[in-house]
Amino acid sequence: MTEHTTVHAIQPTLVLSGISKSYAGVAALTDVSFEVLPGEVHALLGENGAGKSTLMGVASGATKADAGMITVAGQSMTSFAPVVATGLGIAIVHQHPAVMPQMTVQENIRLAVPAAILRAGGNERTTMRAMLSGVGSQLHLSDRVEDLTVAQKHLLEIAKALAISPKVLILDEPTAPLGQDSVELLFRLVREAAARGTAVVYITHRLAEVRELADRVTVLRDGTLRGTADVASISDDELLALIVGRQLASTFPPKHVTSAAGVSNLEVDNISGDGFSDVTLSASAGEIVGIAGVVGNGQSNLLRALAGLQGFSGAVRINGKSLASKKLLNSSAFLPADRHREGLMMTLSVRENAAVGALTRFAKGPLLSREKELAAVNREMDELAVKAPSTEAAVSALSGGNQQKVVLARALLSQPAIVIADEPTQGVDVGARAEIYRILREVSASGVPVVVASSDAKELEGLCDRVIVMSRGQVVEELVGAEISEERIVHAAVRSTAHTRADEPSKRARSNGLLRFLKGDYVPAIILAIVAVLLGTYIASRNARYINEFNLNSLMMLAAALGFIALGQTVALLMGGIDLSVGPLAGFLVVVGSFFINDGKSSLLIVLGFLLMVVLAIATGLLNGSLIRYARFTAVAATLTMYIALQGFSFLLRDAPSGIINSGVTSAIKVKVGPVPVAFLTLVIATVAMEWALRRHIGGLRVRAVGSNEESARRVGVKVDRTVILGYVTVSLFTALGAVILLAQLGIGDPAQGVSYTLSSITAVVLGGTSLLGGRGSFVGTLLGSILIVQALNATVFLGLTQTWQYVFQGGFILVAAVIYSQVRGSNRSVA
Repeated sequence: MTEHTTVHAIQPTLVLSGISKSYAGVAALTDVSFEVLPGEVHALLGENGAGKSTLMGVASGATKADAGMITVAGQSMTSFAPVVATGLGIAIVHQHPAVMPQMTVQENIRLAVPAAILRAGGNERTTMRAMLSGVGSQLHLSDRVEDLTVAQKHLLEIAKALAISPKVLILDEPTAPLGQDSVELLFRLVREAAARGTAVVYITHRLAEVRELADRVTVLRDGTLRGTADVASISDDELLALIVGRQLASTFPPKHVTSAAGVSNLEVDNISGDGFSDVTLSASAGEIVGIAGVVGNGQSNLLRALAGLQGFSGAVRINGKSLASKKLLNSSAFLPADRHREGLMMTLSVRENAAVGALTRFAKGPLLSREKELAAVNREMDELAVKAPSTEAAVSALSGGNQQKVVLARALLSQPAIVIADEPTQGVDVGARAEIYRILREVSASGVPVVVASSDAKELEGLCDRVIVMSRGQVVEELVGAEISEERIVHAAVRSTAHTRADEPSKRARSNGLLRFLKGDYVPAIILAIVAVLLGTYIASRNARYINEFNLNSLMMLAAALGFIALGQTVALLMGGIDLSVGPLAGFLVVVGSFFINDGKSSLLIVLGFLLMVVLAIATGLLNGSLIRYARFTAVAATLTMYIALQGFSFLLRDAPSGIINSGVTSAIKVKVGPVPVAFLTLVIATVAMEWALRRHIGGLRVRAVGSNEESARRVGVKVDRTVILGYVTVSLFTALGAVILLAQLGIGDPAQGVSYTLSSITAVVLGGTSLLGGRGSFVGTLLGSILIVQALNATVFLGLTQTWQYVFQGGFILVAAVIYSQVRGSNRSVA
């Protein structure tokens, strides 16, 4: 194919000129030029790793090119940030959705879509619902994204992209996880966008989609441009040859020749479980079984049961042997539809991901044989043609298709009794897809049962020897041999799902409403409030002095000191980090203050003392954040370094307690409004303000976005480095507020005080329901967690318990909270 040379009178909306990009010396793109016209659907094809996503990453601002120029609507630049791309009218739907799993649907939309667009209709929530409805999504705005299916995440991405009425719409494998009805709706939306003058870039591995949608097509291979042509002027064979650099044989390998006396190697006898019921099927050795149906009708639940990942009733027999869930779990190989969440350990290497399911094969006595492991992994990598810099490269650095091949390699290395694949070719190019089909066919021919679920009816028709069609969790039709066709599969699925009981939606909505509440961020706060009231009632019943004004005032002042420090710690944990230096920082600031805030010192010097405490706190936060973002320290390493340094500085300044704090200052800090200290009231106000910012202000959403998924946050325009550094400055400023209250409580500069606040603050935050993994939590929960900790420590005095019980209480609280929160938040994840 020669490059298309027609001169277009229309000014291109997007032009990429001479784009080059390398990673660690390996070229991902080399001098690639590409353009798309207004009102045009321009398909971009190539194998996994060809550079398609990298090129569009450059176009959308997510990736900075090493060389080249980007021109958008006549405006040229070498690079720009994602937020600038949005302002220029560029929207992208990523192959792996740029969503924050720990946040709700509403919060994801608010983070990605400009506020002016959301408020254009007067009501944000109404606008958001219309966005979702426009792409055929019935998601509730309060659904947490981690509970959504892959298809639902993609629909959310598409809704966000279309909301900005883009000049350039980039769709990277948008139909891979979608069912037929959603695909048809997407095609209509793409055509409508093009008709409005939007320039559409459509990345796909499916040539049928190119024929149906695209006006022109460009092919990349090995990071270089192979040609551009009008779709009508090039054949599929020519495209395939350009994509893979060779002529391909048939996509699907020959099917199994069924024998009348075929031996059954898989028997599923009337099994039922969560999401499916009364499923019966059998298959002979050599047959591949397909599971079809509109997405969300029990297919994935059935596959998870066959893999031993969820319970079921009934019987599953493999080669005549009945296997319960536990045995299936240990002997099956499961390829999940969501490879990022369930299929791969993204921080580990290609080798580690591929070998983890077969470690016993590589044992040499009590140790692992590296030679055996490398030989087996390299053999599978070669067999599947995985493109990776090396087997030691992080699996996160691979393209989506190559990541899928690593999942398949792990399945094959484990030598399973049954292979279960949910959307096995999702995001995989045509060449690799043919290889996966061949491997699955060879596995089946070896006598191992293979069960495949796919939303692509054409794939099931070409690959499978037996297909069951599911609707509402039940088998509605079974097709065998020549009966299997795309038309019959789609017809059976659509015909059966057209009948739904009228009362189902309302029941589902009520169920989900309760589930959303239980999984929300405020349930821990409610639990803590109940525990605090019950504990206070019990202590007061044993010792009436517990509720006298002096003790309650002391409790609130102690809670204020810990509470401010814990509010800061909450910010760190929400970002997916931690700050171990808060305790020593509080003590250090008190010691510094003790040189200035003394009796006999002038008011100016006292004010300067407080200002110096603030400046030192800001400097500490800046240093912590900079070590983490620029020096690439882990949060633990950076803040532990600071912990040691600050504690050392405290003892350098004062080797023993000294420096009496000004009594007037102490009295001012301890002033009360009625029976309540102003310091505690200030803490409550600060908590409410931070909670509002966390839910409603864009800054709070950005903090949570970084903790939820840093890469996705960057893709939607969050300036991650700045967010993290400002976050750690906020941590230190809250610590400074806690230090002011601690200064009044101690009344003296003591270098040994403050250290214990590190552990106590982390305990309070965890008790309040903030995730140690980042992305979710609440300041209200932290406040109540701080109160409960202080209350528990105070209880040891009034109940006559030893100091040991202080640690028992804290440890017990954390253990119980961890169990309760994980059970509530992790339950029924499939419901969305």
